Amino acid sequence: MELHCRTAVYCCYFVTILLVLLSITSTKAEAEEDPSSIISRFQQYLQINTAHPHPHYSQAADFILSQAQSLSLETRTLEFVQGKPLIFLKWPGSDPDLPSILLNSHTDVVTVEQEKWSHPPFGAHIDRQGNIYARGSQDMKCVGMQYLEAIRKLKASGFQPVRSVYLSFVPDEEIGGRDGAEKFAASDAFKNLNVGIVLDEGLASPNENYRMFYAERRAWPLVIRATGQPGHGAKLYDNTAMENLLRSIESVRRFRASQFDLVKAGLKAEGEVISVNMGFVMNLQPSEAEAGFDIRVPPTADPEPLERRIAEEWAPASRNMTFELRRFKQKVSLHAKFGKPVLNVTDISNPWWTLLEEAVRKANGKLGQPEIFPASTDARQFRQQGLPAIGFSPMANTPILLHDHDEFLNQDEYLKGIDVYGSIIKAYASYIDHTRKEAPRDEL
Repeated sequence: MELHCRTAVYCCYFVTILLVLLSITSTKAEAEEDPSSIISRFQQYLQINTAHPHPHYSQAADFILSQAQSLSLETRTLEFVQGKPLIFLKWPGSDPDLPSILLNSHTDVVTVEQEKWSHPPFGAHIDRQGNIYARGSQDMKCVGMQYLEAIRKLKASGFQPVRSVYLSFVPDEEIGGRDGAEKFAASDAFKNLNVGIVLDEGLASPNENYRMFYAERRAWPLVIRATGQPGHGAKLYDNTAMENLLRSIESVRRFRASQFDLVKAGLKAEGEVISVNMGFVMNLQPSEAEAGFDIRVPPTADPEPLERRIAEEWAPASRNMTFELRRFKQKVSLHAKFGKPVLNVTDISNPWWTLLEEAVRKANGKLGQPEIFPASTDARQFRQQGLPAIGFSPMANTPILLHDHDEFLNQDEYLKGIDVYGSIIKAYASYIDHTRKEAPRDEL
């Protein structure tokens, strides 16, 4: 009798161990989904044409909401402007009193010149090297889908966040973000999320080091106009419109060269200098000529000397010249609301920065030096609200092709980026030391 009882106990013990092992194996299998399915979902998102001037926002929104449903995430759709849906999703944390995590991405992409692509820009073609060709493969549909795939893996592994994790998919970033992130960041809906840290887009890296951005340059679109005496094309005149404009262009060229020399010499990174690029236009009337300049100013630069240079050297009234800094010029300021700096701290005093660095290394990634983003992103909208916002896109060993023909991302690099984001989200969502006691509970 005793032998039978002992045998029964051993059997039960064996069965229990077997069930545990089967459960672990099953969980691991769920977490390690077939890569072809992951890539297929990425391709589906890329195949939705959200290029300006007529982005198919509703199709993108439907796709994102279907992915959220498959992950059992809470969803909400906002339209600050009709026809431009903003989707945000919630993975609730166990402690809603802690500031939440916001993972931001934009659904729109820039226009394409289809005849200059080797593969259809919305076909998401994969070549023999595993490169996925599509507009948005780098900027930035990859990031939005990597967020979702990272959460899919974390959920399958049984991870439960302490902080709530939000994902926002916003429109119109490529045309300034005024009907998207700008309105979102200023809304009560955003305030109710109780956000503590924002992740947004970065840039591809041609080498093995991922790039991290703690600030960004601001756009100063400038138009300089010159006037002069009209007349016959065969006659010589002093101070013609074209002559005056060419003097200004030469002055701008010298300034541009001086800034570019700093980058070439390795003294400054691209995001740390003032860049000027020209687009030339001449009116039909020979008495007028104008040129447009795309100026990008880092937040570390004092804007007043540049404004004086424009007024006194590039477009002086003494040469019958005027200038216009267009209405969407963003004034450079080192401070956001409440006097907080728009430049994120990149040392141990900023736990979000160090957590990201540690999480990337845990995922076997390497990091370069902190940088100022050379262009503008939606991250500026959140920094202006006094929040830390980090620009980061896990794309190493990848040529920088955003807005270029034949934009692509290798599928292996995409899959590795999912694991990197998984490590970051896990680190952020588990962090409990950094709190804002006065902040409200997060809510969707």
